[in-house]
Amino acid sequence: MKEIDVDKDQQKLVSDGLQAASNATRKLNGLKSDQINQILMEIAELTKRKHQPLLAENLKDLERMDPEDPKYDRLKLTDARRTTIERALIAVSVLPAPVGIETESRIVSSGLQLTKITVPLGVVGDIYESRPNVTFDVFALCFKAGNAVVLKGSRDAHYSNLAILKIIQEVLSKYGLQDAVFLAPSDRSLMNVILEATEFINVIIPRGSENLIRYVRDHAKVPVI
Repeated sequence: MKEIDVDKDQQKLVSDGLQAASNATRKLNGLKSDQINQILMEIAELTKRKHQPLLAENLKDLERMDPEDPKYDRLKLTDARRTTIERALIAVSVLPAPVGIETESRIVSSGLQLTKITVPLGVVGDIYESRPNVTFDVFALCFKAGNAVVLKGSRDAHYSNLAILKIIQEVLSKYGLQDAVFLAPSDRSLMNVILEATEFINVIIPRGSENLIRYVRDHAKVPVI
């Protein structure tokens, strides 16, 4: 995977999106668990109601790919897969809240009581390939834990990911939380902008081929899992 020159306008678009996601963490910190769960349920319901536009956008991506390509099936959304996505969103919504859990408490020799409590990471960056269901999955898991999320999908799923983002942000905008998810342009040249965004992103999680994971690990200035 070689480095490519970055378009300055696109770079600014990403920088603005990262800044907005970072700012959104303040609002996320004020959300209660039942509010988070309600939002995830609403996204699942809206995904069900807007399944036809979603599948239509997915078809645009499929038309650009050779059906013999191994990634074709991973990219394809069907009614059955869309139903699985809805069920996954609901499943995440009913999981126990991972934030605010006391994991340890002790009193030190000075009499001071120390307590460890789980807190959000802040902004999670996720770089992944092909599978549009990952866009839903990553958002849901990050949002459940009170994190904003920066998504960087592949060009293969360009139209699918935009359609998914539209569904998610339609619900989030009702609560003034639309900036809690940012989908970076699919242009590969913008990857390094995200990998080096130490001011805005707290951790990056790559998901995909060995080459992708190696590139992220070798070039990231942000901590990588």
